[in-house]
Amino acid sequence: MAAIRHTLQRDVFQPNDEHLLAVVHVSKLLKKKKTSFLCIATTTEKPICVTIYQVKKTDKNVFKKKRSWLLSELNSVDGKNTSGDTHEFDLHFDKVFKWFAINLQERQNFLIVLWKQCFKHLPKQKPQFHNFPEEWTGDTGLLVENEVAVTPGYIEPVEVEDYLALTDREEQDLEKLMSQCEFGISNAEAFMENLAKDLSILDGENVHSVLSSEQQVAQLMVQIEAAITEAEKLEVRLNSYDEVLCHIRDTMEKMEEKNLRIEVANRNNQKLLAELEQVISQLDLPHRHQMALIDSDLTSVQGLQNAVAAGKALLAAMNAEIHPALVRLAAVQEQRKRFDKWKTKFSQTISRHLNNLFIHLGNDAGETLSFHASDLTLPKHNSVHRELEAYTELMHWCKAMDRKAYTALTKVYTNSLSKLYERDIKQFFEEAKQQISGTRDKKGKGSGSNQDITGKLKQQAQNFGGPAKSPPPSGLLGVERDQWCVDVDAAERQRFDEVLERALAELEPVCLAEQNFCVSFFQLDVLSPTTKTTLDGLGTDSKTETDAVSAVALPLKKMEKQINEEVRRMMGDLFGCLEPELVSFIAYYEKMDSFYCMYVLVRLSQHVMSAQDTGSFLSMSFASALVQVKRNFDRFMQAQLKSIEETKVNRKSKCGLLPYVANFEDFSKTAEAIFKNTDRRTDLDKWYTKLVGAMFEAIPRNATEHHRTPQEVVKMENFHHLYAVLSELKVGVLDGLRKEAKQKYGDALKAYVTQYFGRPLEKLNVSYLQLAYDLRMDSQFQIPSKCGVKQ
Repeated sequence: MAAIRHTLQRDVFQPNDEHLLAVVHVSKLLKKKKTSFLCIATTTEKPICVTIYQVKKTDKNVFKKKRSWLLSELNSVDGKNTSGDTHEFDLHFDKVFKWFAINLQERQNFLIVLWKQCFKHLPKQKPQFHNFPEEWTGDTGLLVENEVAVTPGYIEPVEVEDYLALTDREEQDLEKLMSQCEFGISNAEAFMENLAKDLSILDGENVHSVLSSEQQVAQLMVQIEAAITEAEKLEVRLNSYDEVLCHIRDTMEKMEEKNLRIEVANRNNQKLLAELEQVISQLDLPHRHQMALIDSDLTSVQGLQNAVAAGKALLAAMNAEIHPALVRLAAVQEQRKRFDKWKTKFSQTISRHLNNLFIHLGNDAGETLSFHASDLTLPKHNSVHRELEAYTELMHWCKAMDRKAYTALTKVYTNSLSKLYERDIKQFFEEAKQQISGTRDKKGKGSGSNQDITGKLKQQAQNFGGPAKSPPPSGLLGVERDQWCVDVDAAERQRFDEVLERALAELEPVCLAEQNFCVSFFQLDVLSPTTKTTLDGLGTDSKTETDAVSAVALPLKKMEKQINEEVRRMMGDLFGCLEPELVSFIAYYEKMDSFYCMYVLVRLSQHVMSAQDTGSFLSMSFASALVQVKRNFDRFMQAQLKSIEETKVNRKSKCGLLPYVANFEDFSKTAEAIFKNTDRRTDLDKWYTKLVGAMFEAIPRNATEHHRTPQEVVKMENFHHLYAVLSELKVGVLDGLRKEAKQKYGDALKAYVTQYFGRPLEKLNVSYLQLAYDLRMDSQFQIPSKCGVKQ
């Protein structure tokens, strides 16, 4: 126990400038397995404060205070038995705590020290002690400041008394005595008898002296009795003084406690005053801002500046960092109602003004396309953006304070500006069609209009047998040579490529400028999950708070994705006609010439791959159109492949070069000019392989179908021409097919020589053999002159 006491003093009480007086190992009466220590400790500095602690040992073998009670809070103590042999005792504070002491001696020492401390520090408010042995409370005069109860087994350290040396007189008397009894060293009994004899003589003389001084003794007794009487009087006076001092001490302690409480109250009042002053300064809105919120003038520069400043002040006041408890103050709630009133009024003013402004700018013609300009351009509407930039702060305020008004204004802006961009984009693509066709007539009357393409398709239908019969495509490899690209204008293809590049280049800055303006003006790059302010702390529902916290705590990648989706959604509303018009423009020319899909595939791929922001609206629109163009390209190449497989030769005339072999040379030159040094080269190479492979299969099949020309001749001529075309292309992926074409040409040539030159001049040989036979049979036979041989 001594080790535990030392550990408690060192680890628990000494860091707090406390001194341990007594300790007992206890457990609760009904929970004997959970043990702890009850300790009585006092402060080492004045004012003295005695405290009872319950100390427990944690799982990490560390002592920690669990409960504490001031000695003045103790109401009564119940020892359970006056004999002192029970382990139980009760301490009555605000409620009763029943304890079971592990050791009886520790219990006794603890209760004795508790009683002495109560007697010493609580003379007038001393708690009641029930069932307490009288011998434990008998001696009250031995109380010592900071008395410590001694437990069994604990040895109190004893101070070593100071050593006192003999004086000279004592040393001389001791030497004289030893000189008279030198035999004492050798004969101790004689020495003892001598000392006893001297002692008896001295006692007798002392008795005679006392008897002879009986009168003096009587006088001494009288004086002693008088001294005792005076001492009693002095003791009574000292007791009265002591009571006065105890009263003064109690009064001073109470005064100290009151002073401490007053100091605490003063500090709390100062903190409260500072907090209230801060709340007032945060919630105070100057009069000029109030007037600007109520009666806003958004048409003048000064009025707009005042409105922006007032809006920022209101936003800062409604989002001031105020303790949730202070929000419940009636004054704060009244100010919140005023703020809500001003916010509603200001929001209505902003919404009405910007709504009218958006509609006006959407109906204004502004910058339009000039059909007489030499270059194809798309208006950027920078004047609209410059006019609206002054209202950027107000739009940000609406997003933070009134989400409903912000959403409505966003919808009005997109509806108004989308009409403007729809008009410009349609005119832009019409102008592009006119520049491709090489005419600059009025809108809807040039060769690039819808009426022209319809008339052109009807004319083609009539040329090929009337409207009931669709014309064969002119760009397929399987058509006859005289029908291959009969209506194709190379200059128009070149103009289409240039105009398409110019159109895509013009769309990028316009969309980028509008996107940057929308991100800045509507603050699309900032997520604002809720418009709730700090003054709206009352009446919040858990679901709204959870949604707001989850929105704020979104991961960075998810936030960026959500921002990009919001930007693309708004740009999609503004440029909703862009992708349909672009697809319609592309489809318009693909109906005229299927080769245009190659130009579009290359150009769109370049713009998609070179885009800096792959997640932007324009990049996504180009990518979507590119997917459709790629499908059209694959469909076109599949049609080429099918035309090769379905080619039928003309059996009425001799067969030379097959149509797809002859047309492949022009097809490859056109494709190479389009796909040269582009990222889409692999797509062309893949179809090259399929087309040439299909030709390898179709040539032998078509050769067997023609009976007027030997098969080997058809194979030889077509494979030779195909080999020459592949050699001229110099495409790496076609090297194997080029060698195969050469091999097939050689095989066809060898077969032809073997079959037709194995017995050369067969008819002439038969004629001469017949002639030689006739000469042998008839000497009068003459060779006819028509043989051209002299007799």
